[in-house]
Amino acid sequence: MKNKTFDVCGKKKIFYIVSLAVIILSFVFTAIFGMNIAIEFKGGTIISYAYDGTVDENAVASAAQNITGQPCNATLGESLADGETTVALSFPSSEGLTADMQADLTAALQEQFASANLELYSSQDVNPSTGLGFFGKCIVAVIFSAVVMIIYIGFRFRKIGGWVAGCCAVVALVHDMCFVYACCLICRFDVDSNFMAVLLTILGYSINATIIIYDRIRENRRLYGQEKTLSELVNMSVTQSFGRSLHTTATTVIAMLTICIVAVIAGVQSILSFAFPLVVGLLAGVYSSNFIAPTLWTVWQGAIDKRHAAKAAK
Repeated sequence: MKNKTFDVCGKKKIFYIVSLAVIILSFVFTAIFGMNIAIEFKGGTIISYAYDGTVDENAVASAAQNITGQPCNATLGESLADGETTVALSFPSSEGLTADMQADLTAALQEQFASANLELYSSQDVNPSTGLGFFGKCIVAVIFSAVVMIIYIGFRFRKIGGWVAGCCAVVALVHDMCFVYACCLICRFDVDSNFMAVLLTILGYSINATIIIYDRIRENRRLYGQEKTLSELVNMSVTQSFGRSLHTTATTVIAMLTICIVAVIAGVQSILSFAFPLVVGLLAGVYSSNFIAPTLWTVWQGAIDKRHAAKAAK
């Protein structure tokens, strides 16, 4: 009995519609609700207070926001130097808080949370130029990686229209990054260094899965030549590779989901904002490597082959 072959190319329009819908919705969501830009990219002020007992960081953040009139994020922590428990208030703003505003804030919070014995622990203004410099370097790294990938794939898979395959692989990578962005947007995670780290991590995972598919397509084309159409080659190659791709990714996804659960239980937002978008990016990578990049290749390469055939027939 012959193994069933997935008709990936026959359903490519469905895959494209799903991906476009997620990307369009993310842009609409951005326009309506905006995105949370971390303080290292936007600039602002971080004020830390030492306290006794327990405090509700959400209540402190809400009170600080009402006092200053500026958005505020609160994070509980502990100083490694002296063991003091602290609550850090971040005010992302291009202007930051003046010394007078910080003094008024401290006095108001100490009065409102008198039982916690709040004491000013540290205060610092964050210059956005450092974060923007890091952001710019990450963007340059992504663009450089995309160019190198196109060149590498173009050379390695020249027998199946290498540069076309390379461009389709880069489109799939952009697709995965859009899914990570949509995840951060919906979950209201900050666009920060964690976000950039996830994008750079996904670059490696996703392109590796795509190259495996291309390698299978090249091998099947060598074996079957003109006996099979491009769509049949892709359907066969994806079917042969999908199990391996899924199992490899599942191992990492399960590990990261475990980390997400621990982060939720422990209330460690910084770890959750890295692990969960990475899970989404990994799943998007499996999706794009098997259903987006190879089907785009059939459309593009098929158009090139038809044009060449038309020229040869004249």
